[in-house]
Amino acid sequence: MNILLVDDHAVVRQGYTSLLAMMLGQAEVRGVESGEEAIAAAQQRVPDLVVMDIGLPGISGIETARRLMQRWPLLRILFFSMHDELPLVRQALATGALGYITKNASPEVLLDAVGRCLKGHRYIEQDLATQLACAGSDERLDPRLRDVTQREFEIFVMLARGVPPRQIAENLCISSKTVSNNLTVLKQKLNVSSLTELVHLAIDTGVLRVQSA
Repeated sequence: MNILLVDDHAVVRQGYTSLLAMMLGQAEVRGVESGEEAIAAAQQRVPDLVVMDIGLPGISGIETARRLMQRWPLLRILFFSMHDELPLVRQALATGALGYITKNASPEVLLDAVGRCLKGHRYIEQDLATQLACAGSDERLDPRLRDVTQREFEIFVMLARGVPPRQIAENLCISSKTVSNNLTVLKQKLNVSSLTELVHLAIDTGVLRVQSA
């Protein structure tokens, strides 16, 4: 059994690598810190399961999952992230990933999720699954987001978080002109005229969460 853990925090990565290796017995658990390293590791040896964070340096976990699934359509991916915003959860699952749990989950939940995903079963943390069910399978939190494509959504999230367009282009391996074109389309679809309004919309729809003091 070969598991690849993708997380940019060294302490978290080492801790969960050791935890999974201990709890799963003979499993080989490798840890990498970025999406680029995850793709390179998968090229060397395709893992039985990828446990993926969303917030990574360089390309995001969602983009990494998308690229991995394009190369290996049957690859099993479990998202394991601090983010519990439903639009992000939906986008993560839309890559073809089998599961999603948050880092607030207990080790027992992580182990259960890993075990089920290794068998090819879907696993979504109970609270998130309830929220997704209540929101409706074909609905996002705000109707203004319904026509946004996966690529546009990821650009939307990065712009809302203050990532410069040039960095977005590098992260997604697209041109700065493509980012600019997507921003123009996003403004039209979301009915906003500035980045400030875009950020406000991200907060209103739950895509971006403001930390309270």
